Amino acid sequence: MSKMTEQKADQTLRDSASQVTEHDIETVLTKEQEIKQKVRGSGTLQMYLDAVLSMYALIKAYWQGEYREIPWFTIAAIVAALLYVFNPMDFFPDMLPVVGLIDDAMVIATCVKLVKQDFAKFERWQRSPESPSGSRDPEV
Repeated sequence: MSKMTEQKADQTLRDSASQVTEHDIETVLTKEQEIKQKVRGSGTLQMYLDAVLSMYALIKAYWQGEYREIPWFTIAAIVAALLYVFNPMDFFPDMLPVVGLIDDAMVIATCVKLVKQDFAKFERWQRSPESPSGSRDPEV
């Protein structure tokens, strides 16, 4: 069995992000609870719960037109990563013990690394007075 490497996760994410559409954003938003539940319910993915919550906060702010100071690649990479987590038949099918969610975790980690600066800017904006949420934390 081939293994998921950081380079494979990066390439998978970039390839998928290049194909993301607005319909994919809608899909990710409608699957929010299922994706969050999958992350919460997995020891492997659990450590990325805060990142997934931040991803959803950013996507919602973008989709609602509240925050648009973000490159399309960042939105596309986040959507691609969340769709990857949602897909049970990805690089390693989720039903495989132990390794089934490792690729999901690697894709999320790679996404966070790729968009780290944009996340930081978004989080500063969230805490600013011009944000609709003011200084509130993202919804958990």
